[in-house]
Amino acid sequence: MRIWSALLTGMALTLVLSACGSDGDSGDSAPLRPPPKVATLGPFVGECGHVTDDEVRDVAGLGQISRVFKNSTGCNWQSAGLASPSVTFASYRGSPIDRERAWVTSVGRAPDAIEVGGHPGFRALDPTGTVCDLAIQLDDDFFEWSMSYGLFQAAGNPCDKTYKLAELTVQRLK
Repeated sequence: MRIWSALLTGMALTLVLSACGSDGDSGDSAPLRPPPKVATLGPFVGECGHVTDDEVRDVAGLGQISRVFKNSTGCNWQSAGLASPSVTFASYRGSPIDRERAWVTSVGRAPDAIEVGGHPGFRALDPTGTVCDLAIQLDDDFFEWSMSYGLFQAAGNPCDKTYKLAELTVQRLK
């Protein structure tokens, strides 16, 4: 008996609430919120940033590395295990580069403005000098090269190496 009573009450409330709507003739034809911005797609950055495994190995100067994964938005190369050096490429369609800039800032990497092949971006080196994130704006898209020396200190600044990888990607844009 209680179930029928609850069902009837629910149906009655539904009818009452649906009858309280507007007749659509309020005289205000302006939309309630602005239309969404349509992102302008940048050039195609290619699979793994148009960079080969051998080029990543040579530019990164990390000896033997292997591509660990590849998907539609990026690639990752590692050398000898979890705490070892790694290089990552990622592309972001219609995503704001400033969100990435805010993230690297929040983890203690101060971003510096750079330009690669006429495209603006930033690079951010962590205080220990072992991790670098480098992002380049392409219209409403951006791509990022990131390098970590892991627990093993490698020679040189990882931002210099990610910059060279970003140059290769920009040179090969389609």
